[in-house]
Amino acid sequence: MKITRMKDGEVSVIPETLDDLWHLKYIIERGDLIFATTKRAVEVASDKIRPDKPEKKAVRLGIRVEKVEFHRFSNRLRVSGVIEHGVDVGSHHTINIEKMTEVSIIKEWKKDQLERLKEAEKSSKRPSVIILTIEEGYASIGAVMEFGVEEICTITRSYGKRGERDEREEFFNEVYRALKDCTQDVDVVIVAGPGFTKKDFLEHLKDAEMSKKIMVEGSSSCGMPGFIEVIRRGVLQRVFEDFRLTKETKLIDEVLRRISKGEAVAYGFDEVKKAVEYGAVETLLVVDEILREERDKGTDIDSLLTDVERSGGEVVILSSEFEAGKRLLHIGGVAALLRFSI
Repeated sequence: MKITRMKDGEVSVIPETLDDLWHLKYIIERGDLIFATTKRAVEVASDKIRPDKPEKKAVRLGIRVEKVEFHRFSNRLRVSGVIEHGVDVGSHHTINIEKMTEVSIIKEWKKDQLERLKEAEKSSKRPSVIILTIEEGYASIGAVMEFGVEEICTITRSYGKRGERDEREEFFNEVYRALKDCTQDVDVVIVAGPGFTKKDFLEHLKDAEMSKKIMVEGSSSCGMPGFIEVIRRGVLQRVFEDFRLTKETKLIDEVLRRISKGEAVAYGFDEVKKAVEYGAVETLLVVDEILREERDKGTDIDSLLTDVERSGGEVVILSSEFEAGKRLLHIGGVAALLRFSI
């Protein structure tokens, strides 16, 4: 994320990655005023009896936001609302925000939203990471994103009784080709999986440039469970210490551990509010989707966050797209690690 302006309640940004668009989904909210260049049908005066179909032209519009949708697979953020500045004032319009689209946001900024912007700007300087999990006849490749690990592809192959060695070699070749296709601009490739297959694959690998990027890690499974296991082991922490996925996973693991042991923890809004009143909250965890919903409903969720910080606690917003956030949603979407039991 590139921040080009930050003054008087207006922040202008240029999203550079899919992650950045995901961040903007939780920053742009109902009631905000956003400006961006977009395409809209503009009627041209004509003396024809049957006028030509209006031509779509690039115009800069300011719309009052009513709805925000993140379309991950089309690589765009759709922001809909009523036009307040530009042509056709009063009409509805949808702005498609894509990578490298500059957008200006005018609003009453909340602390966590500004921190999220700065975090997105900081993360653009972090190394990009691909995880390959591999076992006999099965491999899965995933890209580490700010919102989780997105599976790129899987490769499967059954080994027959005859020509098993050739089949295995062809499987390794296919995995290598898939890996090469998605690691052109990647800084780190983590290879994980059970048994010795990963070691055999690396011995098969003859790509010197790719070999320089590779880190090897053990895991008991492949695919998405394997990706999550790799993250839990803290491998990403060794790549870049402050990466949010590792932190989120460790925090939710600690929440669930304390729940099972009956230790100092609160979950669900009623329990958490009570803990905040006692000044007992050390770390407050909230899922971004829940935070957005509560703000839309006009609840006092921001007062809750402020009270935690005033008492010296930390507020952590978890991604609803990643496993840690999904696990927290199962217990109400909000939880707190406490300094003492209440």
